[in-house]
Amino acid sequence: MNAVSTIEAAVFPEGARAAFTAAYPDRAAKLSHGLAGHALLTLEALASLAERMPAASVEYNLGKLPLGVRAEDTPSNGLTLGETIRTIETNGSWAVLKNVERDAAYGALLDRALAELAPLVERETGPMLHREAFIFLSSPGSVTPFHMDPEHNILLQIRGEKTMTVFPAGDEQLVPAVQSEAFHAGGHRNLDWRDGFRDRGMAVTLLPGDAIHVPVKAPHFVENGPSVSISLSVTWRSERSVAEGELHSLNAMLRRRGLPVGRIGARPEAQGMRRMAYRIMRKLGV
Repeated sequence: MNAVSTIEAAVFPEGARAAFTAAYPDRAAKLSHGLAGHALLTLEALASLAERMPAASVEYNLGKLPLGVRAEDTPSNGLTLGETIRTIETNGSWAVLKNVERDAAYGALLDRALAELAPLVERETGPMLHREAFIFLSSPGSVTPFHMDPEHNILLQIRGEKTMTVFPAGDEQLVPAVQSEAFHAGGHRNLDWRDGFRDRGMAVTLLPGDAIHVPVKAPHFVENGPSVSISLSVTWRSERSVAEGELHSLNAMLRRRGLPVGRIGARPEAQGMRRMAYRIMRKLGV
């Protein structure tokens, strides 16, 4: 075997890295990737992975949900997780495997993907922090309701087709400030949905080999196509995303006391005095 044949192809080809660089960190962007068909990302491999994961690291339910649904109203599918994955073509379900990077093989896959982007990320938001990976499996026609996530995220479509509709981050008509504050205090990711929101989003159809960059807390929902979908999310935090969470938490403290809240700027990591005030107040239990 010659040396060239042992070199793995890039997860994100040159064009995808250029598109990511142009969009990061604030804009959604469609990318491409090279992990479709990977042996670790087949249904049987994922069912095996799921069965050896702790219960706290998996979540699954019926997949045909309204765009707006409260966490406590999400219906169970009545199956075990292994059954859910192995029969997902017909059982009408949705599942997520969280923190799969804790498994050595999947951790290596995450490291390989993010190593290609780390120099691009560091120029804008500093080192990649708290790097994680999540795998989503969806039956035909499943819906992931309107929600937001706290991480920088790239979703890679591995199998099947889905459409993700992404909305601008920081729009308080979509996510009021008090909802962001509750989210950073441990509130659920699901958001209130209004039909008038739909036209404000960017709908992106993803096929195997496609990916999408989703900015921190950019609201989005996902509608699965006519076949089983498998997607891999590679995520990280940054000083910017950590700072934004701290500033929302500070505002929540101030709001509870009837005090004026502060503005969170485009570069929250630079708001050092307010971040320090939050850390002192938290330490004192104020």
